[in-house]
Amino acid sequence: MGFFLMLLPVDSKAKGEVVYVVPIEETVEKGLHAFLKRAVETAEEEKADAIIFEIHTPGGAVDAAAEIGKLLTSTDVKTVAFINTQALSAGAYISLNMDEIYMVKGGTIGSAAIIDQQGNTAGKKAESYWFAEMRNAAKHAERDPIYALAMADESVDLPEYGAGKGKLLTLTSEQALEVKYAEGIVNNLEELLVQLGYSNAEVRPLELSFAEKLARFITNPVVYSILLTIGSLGLVVELYSPGFGIPGFMGLSALLLFFYGHLVAGLTGFESLILFVVGIGLILLEFFVSGGIAGILGFIAVIGSLFMASDNVIHMGISLLVAFTASIILAILLIKVFGKRLRLFQKMMLTDSTNTESGYISNISRLELVGMEGDTLTAMRPSGTILIENERIDAVSEGAFIAKGAKIRVVKAEGARIVVREIANS
Repeated sequence: MGFFLMLLPVDSKAKGEVVYVVPIEETVEKGLHAFLKRAVETAEEEKADAIIFEIHTPGGAVDAAAEIGKLLTSTDVKTVAFINTQALSAGAYISLNMDEIYMVKGGTIGSAAIIDQQGNTAGKKAESYWFAEMRNAAKHAERDPIYALAMADESVDLPEYGAGKGKLLTLTSEQALEVKYAEGIVNNLEELLVQLGYSNAEVRPLELSFAEKLARFITNPVVYSILLTIGSLGLVVELYSPGFGIPGFMGLSALLLFFYGHLVAGLTGFESLILFVVGIGLILLEFFVSGGIAGILGFIAVIGSLFMASDNVIHMGISLLVAFTASIILAILLIKVFGKRLRLFQKMMLTDSTNTESGYISNISRLELVGMEGDTLTAMRPSGTILIENERIDAVSEGAFIAKGAKIRVVKAEGARIVVREIANS
């Protein structure tokens, strides 16, 4: 009886097979790396048999993709790329770093040129690095590296696959299967599990948490540049506002969101946030302590904390330059153009001035004294004291010396400055 039981097929669940399914969607950025790191660590701890990464991405940051590639090649858990429906640019690189690749009908992989934030082709050094990374990724699963290189280098000539000189290679699912850049074409996840031999395995989907979704959004270079702009603009406008109001709250909230996203993504520690708080404290201290030292140190601390939170100094420098320029221009527009037209800005910003037209005076004007005569109570050298209608008044002569007891006439009154002239004896 025991012999016949040994001949019966064993159900995969009885063997305890576990497969994790992890999505790779939207833009590739550092927040995605943090999520995938958690996914791989979870699969390793649970001794999973495989991780299927369901991919649909237009690409993203090269540095983030490189870190993800190292993460995938360093794990002992079997990794499978399920391209549903596109793996372009950084997505192609990530797929090539996995043990196996499967694609849906109509899926594509390729077009992996390296470009900067302005959409221009990167420099020669960056291109050389990326070409080497694409070749190494292809070699990971013993694929012909020429196709990976053609995805990144438009000078590689593969006209039979639509990649003549001047065009990047993008493979369809059928072409990928032909050149062994895919192990198979499937219609859905269930069909993929069957082909992999995990039809009865325990499938465990692993989704992004809310914090990770927010971190992925915030760590996008475009988004954190906008946050820095809002933060800078809010703090600039707050300087023109009485008390602490909406602009300051918006500015601090934007900057705290920036730090929160980078903390969750694992790009920085609490030390950068602490340095930022210390910097803001020193800037506030400047309002109570004169000298400027506290404000300068606070500004340096805030800028330093932003660079500490970023893993790319160049990107952060560009983002800060854009943010400061945009915030200054917007602040000028809001204050000069819209400040007196929009009631909201009139409430937020102090636009009143203490001028004479509004009824304010800095001192008493004695215009009524002009033309009146009196006597000098002291010698005028050229300042002194005069007496007009029993009122002692400080005055100055037009420049000449006037002796004590001389007759004078007021010729000018400029605020508190009374100018007199000696009356010649007739």
